Amino acid sequence: MSLRYEPTQIEAKWRKQWAEADLFRTHEASGRPKFYGLPYFPYPSGAGLSVGHLRNYIPTDVICRAKTMQGYNVLHVMGWDAFGLPAEMEAIKTKRNPRDMVRDYAGTYKRQLDLMGISYDWSREINSSDPEYYKWTQWIFLLLYSRGLAYQGEYPANWCPKDRTVLASEEVEGGLCWRCGTPVVKKMLKQWFFKITDYAQRLIDDLEGLDWPEGIKLQQRNWIGRSEGVEFEWKVAGREESFKVFTTRIDTVFGATFCVLSPEHLLVPQITTDEHKAEVDTYVEDAGRLSDQDRLATTHEKTGVFTGAYALNPYSGKEAPIWVADYVLMTYGTGAIMAVPAHDDRDHAFALKFGLPIKQVIAPKDGAMVELAFASEDGVLIESGQFSGMPCEEAQAKMGEWSEAKGIGKRKVNYRLRDWLISRQRYWGAPIPMIHCESCGAVEVPLGQLPVLLPDVESYEPTETGGSPLAGIPEFVNVDCPICNGPAKRETDTMGGFACSSWYFLRFCDPHNAYEGFADDKVSYWMPIDCY
Repeated sequence: MSLRYEPTQIEAKWRKQWAEADLFRTHEASGRPKFYGLPYFPYPSGAGLSVGHLRNYIPTDVICRAKTMQGYNVLHVMGWDAFGLPAEMEAIKTKRNPRDMVRDYAGTYKRQLDLMGISYDWSREINSSDPEYYKWTQWIFLLLYSRGLAYQGEYPANWCPKDRTVLASEEVEGGLCWRCGTPVVKKMLKQWFFKITDYAQRLIDDLEGLDWPEGIKLQQRNWIGRSEGVEFEWKVAGREESFKVFTTRIDTVFGATFCVLSPEHLLVPQITTDEHKAEVDTYVEDAGRLSDQDRLATTHEKTGVFTGAYALNPYSGKEAPIWVADYVLMTYGTGAIMAVPAHDDRDHAFALKFGLPIKQVIAPKDGAMVELAFASEDGVLIESGQFSGMPCEEAQAKMGEWSEAKGIGKRKVNYRLRDWLISRQRYWGAPIPMIHCESCGAVEVPLGQLPVLLPDVESYEPTETGGSPLAGIPEFVNVDCPICNGPAKRETDTMGGFACSSWYFLRFCDPHNAYEGFADDKVSYWMPIDCY
């Protein structure tokens, strides 16, 4: 017997025996404890797997094999995150139909993983671009829509000019598109969202039960970004329009000497005077080329323009000029702020640059002189009407109560977390199962008509206008309204790839179920995931 290890002979022999014995197939009916080992499933967007893939998959396989030897009933699965931008961009680059390319690439990946001898139960293989899979992604969308958790709205979206698509905030890295590295710009578009902000507080509360390092949990809390304050309305002087601001420091409101609107705020073109219109229009256009990260960077020079309009402070009754500046984001709060340069560093820098008034309304309790901007909450109010002399903390409570009693504003909890933008003006994704009717408005596709199939097309490249390629396919677009039977049009945006990949761990528990996305008993058996 040779002591030399011959992988082509030895490994081929055992792979053949494992396959013939169907050794890695998993069943729920077992008296043994379960173990669910889940690797992330890859984008089939390259000609083959890399060493980086295997660096992740092999340790998971080692753990799953060890658990099998320890007597566990192990679920170890693999599939393909096939929808979305990575696969479509690869298809465009190689001039192939994404459907054919994904099938071929997935076949190559599977062959490579088999050659590695990884213990996957291939009977549970899933592909997110398979209609039998994305049917249930569409079902989830309709379930969320029926409960008010999916909605459409106009929003300044992150736009990649090269890929010609919208990006979620998590797909923008350092102001650049996560896929191609192109600087991201802002573009007002009608988009579909999942209302994840409804769960912001629950996400914070449930961090307490996670056995995670405190530093990681702190990052999560900061990302969700809970803040308590008061939201109230400023009326535009001499006009019908008004805008809302949210502040965590209502105790500084008597020191608000100007207001700032985000360049994307819908009120900007309405209130800008003719004298300032050209300058404001140019500024708004330039600001749209900067990412949120760039605009908030401490090294970014403060810039802004005056609109020519003024707003009335509902607390002091005084007028404040309305400016447009890129350090205010439409994606946080209301897209408008009251600027208190005596007690906020950014407002202070802005006021100094543009020669705007600075009014101190908080002083140290000991009466000592301070250097502005003085942002401490350990002070007392001055020049603040009936609230003068109150400690900051007491004033915040009293002013919140007074605001609600007078109908000026309301106390509110705000979150930095934004709703999840899930629509894309691309071909390669799960079609959004909605129909637009002039008489009935937005109408859900009946459940019995799912899946809404992605049509086969010759040309799927993004359009020059930024609209979805599906909009140019009359036989896909034109349908009858499910309510009134009148002429209607399908939604032509598709869902981003993450919509399909956000629930694949549940489908692996019950991958062949034709009647529901997953059965409760099977999910209850396998969940939660034990190793990811």
